[in-house]
Amino acid sequence: MENTNQTNIVGPVQTLPNSSGVLILGILSIAACWCYGLISVALGIIALVLASKGRKLYFDNPDLYTPASYKNLSAGRVCAIIGLCLSGVYVLALIIYLIIVGAAIGTIFSTMPWENFL
Repeated sequence: MENTNQTNIVGPVQTLPNSSGVLILGILSIAACWCYGLISVALGIIALVLASKGRKLYFDNPDLYTPASYKNLSAGRVCAIIGLCLSGVYVLALIIYLIIVGAAIGTIFSTMPWENFL
């Protein structure tokens, strides 16, 4: 009788490189999206780049890495995407706010108050 339930594990199972780092960067990108969006964009992009490298490693040889580390990598990737979206919305709202405030200041000071006295 043959045992068909054998897996072809080449070596000891290890965690994906940077899987916890991607998760931390993804969470920080969500937390930092209110810092004018710039920090969050940087953290989110770094997390997405590391996540894509980790996903490529996992899909090349999934038996070599633990499923838990791949789940951490996927969760970090999702958090990074959410952080990028939130920071994009925040940057857009900040730009609209600056346009409105700039237009308001421009109309207030369209004529200088001291011009009436000259």
